[in-house]
Amino acid sequence: MIEEGDRVILVGQKREYYLRAGPGKFGSDAGEIQLADLVGKMPGDRIETHLGKAFTIRVPRPPDLFCHGKRSGAPMLPKDIGMAIAYTGMNRNDLVLDAGTGSGVAAIYFGGIAKQVDTYEIRPEFARLAEKNIADAHLDNVFVHAEDVLSAEGSYDIVHLDMMIQKEHVAHAHSLLVPGGFFVTYTPFFEQTFAVIDACNELFSGGVNCFECMERELTRTARGTRPSTRVAHSGFLTIARK
Repeated sequence: MIEEGDRVILVGQKREYYLRAGPGKFGSDAGEIQLADLVGKMPGDRIETHLGKAFTIRVPRPPDLFCHGKRSGAPMLPKDIGMAIAYTGMNRNDLVLDAGTGSGVAAIYFGGIAKQVDTYEIRPEFARLAEKNIADAHLDNVFVHAEDVLSAEGSYDIVHLDMMIQKEHVAHAHSLLVPGGFFVTYTPFFEQTFAVIDACNELFSGGVNCFECMERELTRTARGTRPSTRVAHSGFLTIARK
């Protein structure tokens, strides 16, 4: 059941809206909705505007938060997050360290799978935004630290970095990992990727691999179907095992 303060998505025939149930009202060309009327509803229920236009209520999942949540920059794409999860075998028993939180997109995906996620963001304004997005995702196992990841302590099954990575970050990640644990980085450029690979080869005996995931969406029109012309490259994933 939807409670006051919960995020919801209202799905119409052509558009959808990311809203918060509670005080106030929302208006569009389809009419107005009192946001308090969303409280007590269930996912899949329908609500009508004052003009009689109907919307279906949806509770956001991580892909919805990726699309609609407020961002502080360019987050990792779901395809790259999925590869990080798959190649590390992330599961409900894992303690995960994430750094370069940004708006919290990767941390939200990880939090739905892992036992606990500690995510580090050195920029306080980004950390505050991530906390809000994580709260909207109703995750109580994801903890935001507005600190440099080099200050992190403890033992982790997986360390994930999406940031400007220096050699000391790789060494610190190695020191935090349990034996058999995985280190995974997301880097957008060849130069930084090569630096990460070289640093990993000096420390990780369990193997170092680098991947690029190319994604092509199909576009279908009356004229025919073909791959989208969007740019397919986003970044490189380097995965090393201790």
